[in-house]
Amino acid sequence: MHLDTTPSKALIRQPALCDWLDLSRSGLDKLRKKDPTFPKPIKDGDSRQAAAYYVVAEVDAWLRAKIEARDAA
Repeated sequence: MHLDTTPSKALIRQPALCDWLDLSRSGLDKLRKKDPTFPKPIKDGDSRQAAAYYVVAEVDAWLRAKIEARDAA
C-alpha cells in the first residue's frame, strides 16, 4: 500500500492495521517478534482481550525508515 493512503486518524486498531499492512493477525505478531523496531501497541485495558491500538504516525515513521534503509542499500 502506498504511504499516501495512510489513515488520517491518530490511532488505528489492530484489525485495521493488518488491513493497511496487508498482513494477517499472525503475520503482524511474527513481524512484531522479528523486528524490535516495530511500534508497540497501546492496550485499552489490562486483559489479553483488550483492544490494541497503534499510533499511525509511529507506524508511518517505521515504514519510511524501512524504505530509506532499503533505498540506501
